Amino acid sequence: QVQLVESGGGLVQPGGSLRLSCAAPGSIFPLYTLGTLGWYRRAPGMQRELVATIQRGGSPNYAESVKDRFTISRDNAKNTVYLQMNSLKPEDTAVYYCNAVFVRAGFVNRDYWGQGTQVTVSS
Repeated sequence: QVQLVESGGGLVQPGGSLRLSCAAPGSIFPLYTLGTLGWYRRAPGMQRELVATIQRGGSPNYAESVKDRFTISRDNAKNTVYLQMNSLKPEDTAVYYCNAVFVRAGFVNRDYWGQGTQVTVSS
């Protein structure tokens, strides 16, 4: 069972900031290594959507709705991904999920999800 451990959600006022973190294993059996890490979110009544992803080499990718407000980063030594969320808006309210993709040359990638952490932006 691959476990992703998320933390950092909560209630914040509009314009505020939160930082999410997610720790993943560096490898899984057999011979898969940790590749791209990412954050997704699901707002009430909506489908899950991409927030940001970051490759092992550090190349980030953002949804248009969060560009210039959110920053994704990773610490490869700790196998941990972070999401710094600034200038939060009520429409950012959602359950945020960590995603980890494990890779092995010549084999199909395997991806896993965290349990989700609630982020609520409200005055």
